[in-house]
Formats: sequence, C-alpha cells, structure tokens
Amino acid sequence: MIFETERLVLKPIVESDLNTLHRIFTDSYVRRYLCDGEIWSLQKVEEMLAENKKLFAQKQFGMWFIETKSDREIIGFVGLWYFFEEAQPQLVYALLPKALKKGYATEASTKILDYGFDELGFNYLVASCDRPNIESQKVAERLGMSKVEERIMNGNPILFFRIDK
Repeated sequence: MIFETERLVLKPIVESDLNTLHRIFTDSYVRRYLCDGEIWSLQKVEEMLAENKKLFAQKQFGMWFIETKSDREIIGFVGLWYFFEEAQPQLVYALLPKALKKGYATEASTKILDYGFDELGFNYLVASCDRPNIESQKVAERLGMSKVEERIMNGNPILFFRIDK
C-alpha cells in the first residue's frame, strides 16, 4: 500500500522501521506538539508499530513514512490513527524541522484524505492539534478543514478540525 504524490512516496511503517520512527518521535520539535514534550521510549514506539501492523491488516490504514522522491529521505510520517477514544481514526502527521514550510504536510495529508474518502469510505475525517501549533492549523485550513471544537485534554487546549467528503 505505497502511495505517490508529485514529490513524495508514502510507505507503510513496518516493525523493522523501529529506530527511524523512534528518531522522529524523539526529535524535539515533533515531541513538543505530538508527544506533549515526553520522550517516548523505544518500547512505546515498538508497541505503536505492533498496533500499526494490526491496523493495516484489519482496517487497511495506519501510518506511512513520508519520503522525498528527490533524495529518498524520510522526513516524517502521515496516517490515520485513533486518538481520544474517537469512533474513527484521525488524520495525523509529523515532519522533521528541516522539512517544514515546504508544503509536504499538505501534499501527504491530501493523499491520505483522498484514500480515506475514496477507498475506505469515510464520510468525514477529523484532525486535532495543540492550540499553539500554528503550522498544523494552517495545514488543516489548506486541506479545507474547518475548526469544529476546542477541548482541554490533560491540561492542554486541543483544536479539532473536520472535513466532509
């Protein structure tokens, strides 16, 4: 289940990718917004990869690495993942700092939204981000998502965005 866009290749993350995914999750920029500053252990990322394998096998979605076509470098990930005990998965992405502000998040997320609507049959998709994460809010807006809710979760204000098919 490999997808391509104009500049990117999206490849499902597999168990042998443990160290690469762990490196992304422990990057200070990614940690700040995606992990509430927490440094995730190798074991926690390993558990996430086991869940990713299960999701792809059972539901045909999970997380994909974002790789540039130009130099075949992994710059982050994108996918559909369950958060906050929601009924269906949310759009999620993370980019390493050197890949920011180049449109990669929008390009990769658009591909996953299309897949969610066209292949998986979702009627809507949601994404959330910390209120201070202005860049993710801009991505949601570029994707055509609308802010629908704000919740305080674990003491942090979380914004929720939605797009309908």
